[in-house]
Amino acid sequence: MLFEKAKSFIKQMGNELNIEEDTINKRLLSIQQEIERTGSYIHTTEELTYGARLAWRNSNRCIGRLIWDKLNVVDMRHVGDEKDYLTALETHIERATNNGKIIPTITIFNQQANINFELLNDQLIRYADDPIVSDTKKLIEHTGYKHFGKFLPLLYRYNNQYKTYDIHPDLIKEVRIEHPDFPKFNALDLHWYAVPIISGMDLSIGGITYPLCPFNGWYMESEIASRNFLDDYRYNLLEPIARSMDLDISRTTSYWRDKVVVELNYAVYHSYKQQGYSIVDHYNASRQFLKFEENEAENNRKVTGDWTWLIPPISPSLVHNWHKGYDNTYHEPNFYYKKKKATCPFH
Repeated sequence: MLFEKAKSFIKQMGNELNIEEDTINKRLLSIQQEIERTGSYIHTTEELTYGARLAWRNSNRCIGRLIWDKLNVVDMRHVGDEKDYLTALETHIERATNNGKIIPTITIFNQQANINFELLNDQLIRYADDPIVSDTKKLIEHTGYKHFGKFLPLLYRYNNQYKTYDIHPDLIKEVRIEHPDFPKFNALDLHWYAVPIISGMDLSIGGITYPLCPFNGWYMESEIASRNFLDDYRYNLLEPIARSMDLDISRTTSYWRDKVVVELNYAVYHSYKQQGYSIVDHYNASRQFLKFEENEAENNRKVTGDWTWLIPPISPSLVHNWHKGYDNTYHEPNFYYKKKKATCPFH
């Protein structure tokens, strides 16, 4: 029941922000009347802001929740024109990048019942040659788009018409991945974009769903090094990088795979730092998460989490998360992955 979900959220917000009970009761009465009249209700800007921050705090798979209450929330629910949607998405990229001093940001557009724009990209920025985007590329080709550049265009539906849009390339900042000890590695000319901006999740606050809400933090180095570059279903660069480092790949006991992982993580972290872009290493990320757990305990709140995501993909047994279990119950507000459509929208 929508009102019960709204009531739960409003009361939680009231308790945490020390809002007077009379003010909360008046707001709940207003919401109840609005639901009875229209079948839904509209969050205030304060509710939207706090709800988005709570959704980050409740995100079981995120290790970077320490600064959940500092999330920059951009309210774009008034947007309705096609051009304004695209401008707002590009503005998010520019302002979140912040010349390298990345700002955790979420841009929230209208709620499910009132929005006339659907974005099919799971991230605002993706490389067009990344194997993970193969299905999206096929959909993009259905629009008649043929000449892919470095970055995947946005694929969106506006007023039931599917279109593409190329993000202005000057807005997308990249980091050249270099290692001071391996010149042949540097010759591989690896790059990665500076800011990961998730756009394939729904935001749920008090029974209201926001289907277009791109958000970002900054990278942990192992996301790029251990996963994006090395996963066999992604760029699968384990052997090319090993050869560039002159490692013996003829036998597993040379530990060449492990050496690649360590040196590549080192290269990614230091490349971002040296070129002026925010990033965190897996040890500090784990320490920050421990501080988050301590803060939540001080406020009598239980931390939920997905252990398989909270441990880093490099040296996981060396961080505190490895030795703990977490309750993976999802609490609202929260973010949810969109359900994949059963059929191609162009058929």
